[in-house]
Amino acid sequence: MANAKTEASERTSKWRAWLPKIGSPGYHLLLSAVAIFILGPLGGLSAAFMNFSIGFFVAGQVLAGILGSTVTLPYGAEGKHGANYMQTMAASVAGMCGMAVLVQAGVWLNLPEPPAWQMVLYFMCIGMFGVGVGMLYTPVLVDRMQLTYPSGFAVANILRALTDPRLLKQSISKLGGGTAVGYGVGVASLVVDKLGATGLSVSTIGAGMIVGARIAIPALVVALIGWWETPYLVSIGWLNQGESFRKIGFLIALGTILGAALLDIILILIQATRQWMDKSKNVAAPAEDWKQVNMYRLMAWIIFWGAGTVVVGSQVLHQPAYFLAIGVGLCFLFVLINGISLGISDWNPISSAFVVTVFIMAALGLKDPGAGLFCGSILLIACSEGGDMQQDRSTGWRLGTNRVVQFRYQVIGIAMGAILAVVLAKVFMSSYPVLRIDQFTNQHVPGTEKWQSTMTFKFVGALRSITNPRPHVMTAMRLGIFLGLAIEITRKSLKRMAAYKQFAAGSTAGKVVDYLVDAVFLPSPYASSFGGFVEIPTVLWWTGGGLIGSLYNWWQSRAAARKPAGSGEELPADMSTCSLVGGGLIAGDSLAALSVGIYGMVRTLF
Repeated sequence: MANAKTEASERTSKWRAWLPKIGSPGYHLLLSAVAIFILGPLGGLSAAFMNFSIGFFVAGQVLAGILGSTVTLPYGAEGKHGANYMQTMAASVAGMCGMAVLVQAGVWLNLPEPPAWQMVLYFMCIGMFGVGVGMLYTPVLVDRMQLTYPSGFAVANILRALTDPRLLKQSISKLGGGTAVGYGVGVASLVVDKLGATGLSVSTIGAGMIVGARIAIPALVVALIGWWETPYLVSIGWLNQGESFRKIGFLIALGTILGAALLDIILILIQATRQWMDKSKNVAAPAEDWKQVNMYRLMAWIIFWGAGTVVVGSQVLHQPAYFLAIGVGLCFLFVLINGISLGISDWNPISSAFVVTVFIMAALGLKDPGAGLFCGSILLIACSEGGDMQQDRSTGWRLGTNRVVQFRYQVIGIAMGAILAVVLAKVFMSSYPVLRIDQFTNQHVPGTEKWQSTMTFKFVGALRSITNPRPHVMTAMRLGIFLGLAIEITRKSLKRMAAYKQFAAGSTAGKVVDYLVDAVFLPSPYASSFGGFVEIPTVLWWTGGGLIGSLYNWWQSRAAARKPAGSGEELPADMSTCSLVGGGLIAGDSLAALSVGIYGMVRTLF
């Protein structure tokens, strides 16, 4: 064993001799090139594809952290900061690319398509503003309150694995295997008509594997309830004959999220206040060098890009400056609230921030859906990138990574991501014209089985519901808010009861009942709402992936329990086989879509 370690150390030293010195210009050039041209586009491709297909995306910190570690592995433990810089930049690119659905929403609303450079400039201004606001709250949320930020914690653990080549090798093999399968099946589902007609989506299966059955089954429950209640909804005029449940179901589902979020935000603010009071008793020590940030420059950054957002939005895109300014102002509230939520629960409710903002603007006189889309986009992008900023800082806080350097990497990623977001929107919608079809007014269009575009569906429906008021639409929203609030109050009350905790943990029957409560009887609205946003075939693939992931994890835990202690070397929980394979399936499916799309465009041109 000692000889093996010595040989590995010698190989690492040889590789390191060929690499630029840590901290040198060549070092940062290497990291930036890998992040900008490889890791960022890969994560951005996945994010855009996921939003176009199932309506949510994974920013890609874990994927970028794993792949980036391969570059800095020869540096040993010192390379963890370089890998963190790369995943920070790559995640910013990916987060911005997920915003490509805003371009799609404009197409669905029949808005004139602005020149690409105008959209890039607007997206970039908002992203730069968002990361500035996110950094503003970092000393409070990360340093003082020390919120968990579960995904940031997972990335920190992965980067710590730089000193363990075996661990890195295992994770890459699983991720690569999933990517290969995802690519092969993804290409087949796109080019074989009979297979595509089934609505097969390997990325949906992969996402289900990551979250597990406890999160996936609730969506199936809601989808089945919607299917069962469709005749009744037709009879009361909420749906027309032949329309899908999701045309009204998405509003009810969105309402449940808002209802649950209302309770959670109150509890989060109470918890944040308690943590603040507890930590305020301690005298603050001078910040370490790696934490130092020039607050005057940061405030100037926020003011400049906030003003730039309003100026570009009003003078270039010709949107009302009044509502643009309101959107910028609301970011200071929602980036804080969403950041606290992300830090505690790993949930960043960006779509809720968008919809609530549009409701606020409508109450203040907004009537134009196009203006609602552009002004609401400020909250969507700023909350996404601001939360990502805070999560990345939590990783850096655990590793001791220099914040100023990390900030620079992030803003470069924002610039690249703004360009890619618009480019990918054009590429996907040109390659797959079905993405340009307004699914809100055109039900059961062939080809939409794979391209559910749930987030776009949600935005367009909410904008049209506000600007073209229909009594039953707002009734559906209020019903959802009531259900979400009631379910979340009941869930939290039950879960906090000492007798229930003892019952759930003390016997097999208790564990089964607790599982059924979470998956079937009182599922979290954040999980169950997915069933109201997409069609049943997509939910079935999603649930199938969740069952596969949970069954595999159960089998693995049983096998591990039978092994003597210390007999095997397992991956950490945040680098589980299902999370790596599932992430690979998503990446492979997105690469398949891109390659088939490029092939189709080239074939058309030549």
